[in-house]
Order: sequence, then structure tokens, then C-alpha cells
Amino acid sequence: MKSTHTLFLLVFTLCCFNSVSAQYGNGYNNGYGGGGGYGRGGGMGMDRSMMSGPQPNTSKPKEIPAEETAAQIVEQLKPAVNLDDLQVIAITNVIADSMREQGVLLKNENSSQDQKIEQITALRENTTKKIKSFLNPDQVEKYTTFMANFKEVKKSKSKKKKDSDTKEKESKEDTEATKVKE
Repeated sequence: MKSTHTLFLLVFTLCCFNSVSAQYGNGYNNGYGGGGGYGRGGGMGMDRSMMSGPQPNTSKPKEIPAEETAAQIVEQLKPAVNLDDLQVIAITNVIADSMREQGVLLKNENSSQDQKIEQITALRENTTKKIKSFLNPDQVEKYTTFMANFKEVKKSKSKKKKDSDTKEKESKEDTEATKVKE
């Protein structure tokens, strides 16, 4: 019994010594002082990271909440389809829920690209059915027209952006050429 007690005390002491030496650098110049012992680092303490200046911001840009984006879409939809206030609330909620689900689907790393496309297509169809359930037949036609135009505007905006970028470059080159001639 006494030998077991002595062995336990020895192991406990070694464990304590190991953790204490790890805190004080353990002989590898990585302790509090950076010089192998407490306070022997020439003033280089725990805040070495502060000495290197401001760290670059590697965080992702803030995502716009789904509710805000849904509200913007419904604001464009409201006059085109003649929505009442109750329809605005219901459709905004449906679009926001759909956007959240789409975000989850896109972030899912277990799905392949083709699976994600299928899931998002099914989600869009489901969302369209839900939105149409809140509309009367006249509004359904207006909604269908609005969505067709909305998709075209999106496509043309991306094309216009590309075209405007090349036009800006050409106009800058023309301006610079004119200045050189003068």
C-alpha cells in the first residue's frame, strides 16, 4: 500500500512539474518572457502580436439578412402586381424563408454541384407555388410577367455592366489620346 501511495505521489509531482515548466517556456523560448524563463525576455511578453501592427481583416463581408433582400424584392413586386398589405407580409415571409433555405443548400458540402442545382430548382418551384397561392388569378398573370421581366433585367444588368466597363476603358483611352495630341 505504501509503495502504491509513493508511486502516485511521484507521478503527481512529475505532472505538476511538467505543466509548470510548460508555462515558463520549457527551455524552447516560448514562455511568458520569450527568453526561456519568466521575465527574461527583454520586455517581450504575451502581447507580441500587438507589436506587428494591425492584423488584416480576413473575415467575410457581412451577409445581407434574407428579410432585407425579400423586402426589397417585394417592394418592386408590390406596384407591379397590386399587392395588398397582407399579401406583402405573406410573400415577404415566403421569400425570406426560401432565401434562408437556399443559403443552407449552397453551404452544404455533402452535395455535389448537380444536386445543389436540382435542390435549388425544386425550392424555387415550391416558392413560386406558395407565392401564387396568395394571389388572385389576375395577380398571378401579372406576377408571371413581372418575374419574366425581373430575370431579363438581371441578365441585362450583368451584360450592361460588362459593356459599360469596356466602354469606360475605351473612353478613358480616347481622353488620354486627345490629351496627348494637345
